[in-house]
Amino acid sequence: MPLSLTILADTHLPKRAKVLPAEVWAAVESSDVVVHAGDWTEVPLLDELEVRARRLIACYGNNDGPDLRRRLPLVATAELDGVRLAVVHEAGQKQGREGRMAALYPDVDVLVFGHSHIPWDTRAPSGLRLLNPGSPTDRRQQPSCTFMTAVLEAGALEVSTHSLPAR
Repeated sequence: MPLSLTILADTHLPKRAKVLPAEVWAAVESSDVVVHAGDWTEVPLLDELEVRARRLIACYGNNDGPDLRRRLPLVATAELDGVRLAVVHEAGQKQGREGRMAALYPDVDVLVFGHSHIPWDTRAPSGLRLLNPGSPTDRRQQPSCTFMTAVLEAGALEVSTHSLPAR
């Protein structure tokens, strides 16, 4: 049976937006697993995701204070349908990222990261897949705010990046 995922990072609530967009909440509520790669900035979103998500796999980011750091790890890990997943906020500069992350996470199949607010879906030569969903609330220099959804079935992960309308 396939697993559906919603992949988020860099929500920065309530600094960049007061609430998550309705499209994101719809994806959260219809997913089996929600992944969040840090930079929440305030605890209430974590509380709400813990209630509304069936399962939450999450880490803290560089903008997250002690209350979030007490509740979340620097690196979150899980195995989903035989796929080894790690979630971390920062993956360093773009140049050489795939090789660095493959060396740091040799026992991982998929690494979800945030920090840059730039959607990213690539593979390291080792086979490690790197995903960054961008940000659903702060597009920075991107054309739009984004998040990802994915379907995991029989070890294969099919990922979609969703652009959100300007608010």
